[in-house]
Order: sequence, then C-alpha cells, then structure tokens
Amino acid sequence: MKMIAKRGIFLWILSALFVAGIIFLTVSFVTNGSEWAMKRYNHHLYSDGELIGAGTIYDCRGKVLAQTVDGKRKYSDYSTTRKSTLHIIGDPKNFISTGVQSVFEPKLTGYNIMFGVYNIARYGKGNDMKLTINSRICNKAYEALDGRKGTIGIVNYKTGDIVCAVSSPSYDVNNVPDNLETSEYYEGVYINRLLTAHYVPGSTFKIVTAICAIENIPDIYEREWECNGSFTPKEGVDIYCNADHGDSINFKNAFAKSCNSAFAQIAIELGGRKLEATAKRLGIGTPVTVSGAMKSYEGTVKCKKAADDLLGWTGIGQGDTRIAPITMLRIVSAIPNGGEAVSFNIVDDFANQAGKALNITLPTNKVKLMEADTAAQIKDMMRYNVEEQYGDYNYEGLNLCAKSGTAQIDSNDDHNIAWFTGFMDDEDNPYAFVVVVENGNSGSQTAGPIANRILQALVD
Repeated sequence: MKMIAKRGIFLWILSALFVAGIIFLTVSFVTNGSEWAMKRYNHHLYSDGELIGAGTIYDCRGKVLAQTVDGKRKYSDYSTTRKSTLHIIGDPKNFISTGVQSVFEPKLTGYNIMFGVYNIARYGKGNDMKLTINSRICNKAYEALDGRKGTIGIVNYKTGDIVCAVSSPSYDVNNVPDNLETSEYYEGVYINRLLTAHYVPGSTFKIVTAICAIENIPDIYEREWECNGSFTPKEGVDIYCNADHGDSINFKNAFAKSCNSAFAQIAIELGGRKLEATAKRLGIGTPVTVSGAMKSYEGTVKCKKAADDLLGWTGIGQGDTRIAPITMLRIVSAIPNGGEAVSFNIVDDFANQAGKALNITLPTNKVKLMEADTAAQIKDMMRYNVEEQYGDYNYEGLNLCAKSGTAQIDSNDDHNIAWFTGFMDDEDNPYAFVVVVENGNSGSQTAGPIANRILQALVD
C-alpha cells in the first residue's frame, strides 16, 4: 500500500509539472508568438534579411508608399517620396527601429495567434495599412530642408493625426549610396530626428518658462526688466542676450524679442523646483507615444538645485535641457486646445487582403498640460510674436502663433540649431508644427521660412 501511495504521489507531481509546462508554453506562445514568427530566418517574411511579407502601406490619400509584389518589397515609384517617407516607413532591413514596418510588423504581416502568418501563404502578403501622413506634404518638407540635417513635424492638434514627419538626412532605398555608412553627410541617417534626436531647445523653451511665470507670478504682466545686452547673476557667469533691449522691457515684449536677460531673471525668481516641475508636467522627461507603440526620446531637464547662472541658462533654453522635437510639438499642440494634448497617431487603419477592416484600438486620450486660462494667455503671446516680431506678412493667411529658437552649441553661430514651432489659430486648418534645422544659424530666419513654405502647401 505504501508503494502504491508513493507512486500515486509521484504521478500527481508529474501531472502538476505537465500542466505547469503546458501553462508556461501557452503563456510564452501568447506573449512571444509574434516575436518568434518575425525572426529573420522565416522565409515567408524575409529574403536576404529584407522584409517581403508585409501588406501595402498607403498615405492618407491612398498613395502607395510600400507594397509586396511577386515576393519582393517595392517602395513608392517616386524617388523624393521614398526619401521623405523613409523614417516613417522604415528601411528594408529595419535598421530604422521607429519605422512602421518595424513597429507594426506583426499586424502588417497578418500574424495572429490562431493561424500565424497563414495570410501570406494564402495571399502572398499580409495586412494593408493606411497612414495619416500626406506624402505630398512630406515631399515638400524634405525639399525645403534642402539636404540639411533636421526634421519637420506637423500634426492636427484636434485629432492628433500626424500629417508630416520628415527627417534628414535620408536616402533612396532603391539606390542606396555607397558611402552611406562612412560619409559625414549621412551621419545619423537611421535616426528619426522628430522622435529620437536630442536637441538643446533654445528659446522655444521660453514657452515653458513663460507658462511657469504666468502660473506663479501674479503681477508678471506689470513687471519690467533691464537688459543692457547681458545679465549678471549673483553667482556664476554672465548670461548674454541677443540685443540691448533697454531698461524697461515688459513680459510680452521680452517673449516676442526673446530677451535672455529678462527670462533669465524670471527663471531665477521662479526657482529651480517650480521651473523643473512645470517642464515635467508639460512632458519633458516623459516619452511621447505615437499610435500607442512608437516612443520618443524622453528628454531631460535638471534645474531643481541649480545655481543662479545655470538656472538662468535653463530658463532661456540652454543649460542641460535636451528634448525631442515631437515633445515641443506636443506642448504647442495643447495650447490651442485649451491646454489639453491629444494622443498622437500615425495609423489610420488596417485591412486584410479580402478588404475587411481590422478592429484596432488606438489611444484617444487627452492629457491636461496646463489650465485653459494659461493656454489662452500663452496663445495670445505667441500670436503677438508673429504680429510684432516675425511679421504676419511673412506668413500670409496662416493666422500663425509661433516661437523661434536659436540654440547655441559653441561659439560658431553656423553651428546653431534653428527652431520654429507653433500652430495655426484656424478652425478649418488646426495644425501645429515644429521645424528644426541643424547648423541653421537663426531660428526665425532659417526655420521660419521653411515652416511657412510647408504650411502654405498644406492649406492650399
């Protein structure tokens, strides 16, 4: 009897281990099945390391950006489109990790837990994908950058749909340059500069400082500051301004003229804790997520315990602050929305080869970045910038609200990072934008005209 009892216990243990093994394999399959199916040695999906099994990718107008033809991946018929959408679509070998061919690979190949990649065996390709981007506008943006390193992003701030996301340098996947891996010109070619580049924000950060000041200094509009071309903090090095603005510049004009002296003093008065807290609440330090899957560089701002000079530099957008352009795009897109930022999206829908739309759930949440009254005030100031500083005649018909930035990297102005960001105050054209040009000298003079060119094409 004892022997039978021991055997019974042993069988129960074996049964328990068997069930545990089944559970483990099932969980692993559910969790990792798509990853296993996407391995490069799966010849249904890859040939010579290049993705071939994905469905067709369209832009918002139904223009083909990538498709599978006779077992090979074929991209747009137009060279400029292949270059302008490279960082959106991704390269054939998925070196660009933020491309939709990489991020949404399981959905594009039609993988599902029940049938694996059966659709490829049946149709020769997976699911089709329609994007929110407009390839015509992307082409205009790519041409406007004119070979310079940088990025342009445009989003519908009401819906969160991204209509333009261009990164430069780029290249033609049908004619890959021999010096792609060695030329300084192509340095960082696999980086999506809109999402994952690390930039000093320059004076665009004064939007953050201004928001913090509106929220924490009750008489900010009654204040005046002295600017004789620089400001000397109690400790540390002088903070230089772009001009001598005199001994009585007010808040609104300090923002429009981008007065470093005034904004350094404002930042020091606010203190590092408040300024850093505002920056983080606005999203600096948290990745921006696109379509629930693509994530940006999170950004850094560190001034909580900064000395006066570093705090002053931080307040004008220099210091140790680094952000991705899409982070600034998200901030400015919240301003005309009463302070609420909507989820960014680049995917419109998926459909299988039988034409049936797939049920996909994309984030549609709103996050309050600032109070509506604060948003209204900063919106008014950004509109004033264009009217009084940049010139409405330079942005005819756009009803633009904007802020420029010129981030200094070293003593050579030719190495500056040129920024221009803002939005159109237009119910029929609710677009927010960001333009960044490396080695661009001046934000308003270099990035501003590029923004005008693309926005005019968009509303035309």
